[in-house]
Amino acid sequence: MDRLLAEVSRLHFPRLPATPAQVADFEARVGWMLNEDLRTFYLHCDGCDLFVSSPDTRFRILPLEQIMRARVAIRGKDRDEAGAASLYTLVDMQDSDYLVLDVARSVAGRYPLFDAWHETFPELVPVASSFGEFLEKALHSGNRAFWLSSGPMEE
Repeated sequence: MDRLLAEVSRLHFPRLPATPAQVADFEARVGWMLNEDLRTFYLHCDGCDLFVSSPDTRFRILPLEQIMRARVAIRGKDRDEAGAASLYTLVDMQDSDYLVLDVARSVAGRYPLFDAWHETFPELVPVASSFGEFLEKALHSGNRAFWLSSGPMEE
C-alpha cells in the first residue's frame, strides 16, 4: 500500500487524512471494521479523486462520512428487497453508479469490490478481490473503468 499511497499523493487529488477518532466513529456507525488496506488508505487520506479533481473525476473514492449502504445510495431504500445490507458504497463513479464492497464476503481479511450499476442493482459485476487490488488497477487504468473495457487507455 505504501507505494500506491505515494502515487496517490504525488499524482492525484487526496483529501486530508482521517483521524483515528474519525475511523472509530465510522466503524461504530456502520457496524463493521475497516480491513488493513482500507484503514491504511483512510489514515493516509480520507478519500480522493483519481486522475482529475471533482466534479469531473471518474473515480471518487468516498470520504468515510459519505460511505453508506449501497441500497440506500442507489435505491433510496434501506430494505432487503433493495439489495443486501452488507454492500457499502466506496467509489462514486460520478454517473449514478458505484463500486461497492461486500463486508459479508471477507476473504483473508479483505472485502471484495463490485460494480453496482444503478439500472441492474442489486446485480453486481466483480471488480477486485480487495481495495488494494482495485487501487493498483485503477492507478494504472489510464482513467478508464478497467473491468468494463479492453480498449486503449485514455491520456
